[in-house]
Amino acid sequence: MPERAPVSTVVTAKEALKPDAVRTREQGKKGKRKKRLRRKTDVFIRQGEWFFIPAPDVRVNKGLILTHEPIQRGRGKPHLCEELYRDGGTSVFVCNRHPNGLTVEEHRKLLKARPEAAKWGWRAMRRDPVVLVRGKITHPDHATIRLDGWHRVEMNTENRSRAMASVAFLD
Repeated sequence: MPERAPVSTVVTAKEALKPDAVRTREQGKKGKRKKRLRRKTDVFIRQGEWFFIPAPDVRVNKGLILTHEPIQRGRGKPHLCEELYRDGGTSVFVCNRHPNGLTVEEHRKLLKARPEAAKWGWRAMRRDPVVLVRGKITHPDHATIRLDGWHRVEMNTENRSRAMASVAFLD
């Protein structure tokens, strides 16, 4: 739980985990608070730590749409997205020893200091990109959801707590 969020009940804990983009879209909405805590509302659909926010007016480059692409944070099990489009973020190199990734400069310095690190099975990824998904989203621990149209992907706010500060959104 982010330490800056005042949490004393299950309801306030669930509210504290909502990303800023969800809270902004919920501002001024009428209705019972309990309805805003469901997994599916008119503002978002949630699966585990991920919030999917409808983005009906977004335009994507069709040539850059990826299929059966994972999204994950750190060492967690990935959620598999039927279609995914990403834009921006920071280029990082990821391996088992560095699950949240090293920037290009950090990776270069590590390889210079420890040449054996080149054999650690690195994979190029993006940290904190803008990610849009549509279609089926699957995960072994959650019910499959189906997103009609593009949805922006936002991670819950648990990475804002001191205990989870090293968790990153990798794609």
